[in-house]
Amino acid sequence: MICIFIQVRCKPGRTYEVADRIYEKEVVSELYSTSGEYDLLAKVYVPEGEDVGKYVNDIFADIADVDRTLTTLTFKAF
Repeated sequence: MICIFIQVRCKPGRTYEVADRIYEKEVVSELYSTSGEYDLLAKVYVPEGEDVGKYVNDIFADIADVDRTLTTLTFKAF
C-alpha cells in the first residue's frame, strides 16, 4: 500500500457534507478538519499497482462541493 495525504478545499459552508461524502466511499484511513488554505486532510492508502492519480480522481470526481485538492505522496515513515 502507498500512503498519501490529500488536502481538500471545499466550497464555503460545505465542509461537513464533503467529509460525509468522502467517508461514504470507505477509502480514507483518517480524515481531519483543518485550518488554513484547505478544509480537510485525508490519509489514504492506495493499493499497490493502482494509478495514484486515477485513484484520487475517482474519489473526488462526483463530489460537487470540492473546490480543489492537493495530493502529497509519502516515501518512508519514521
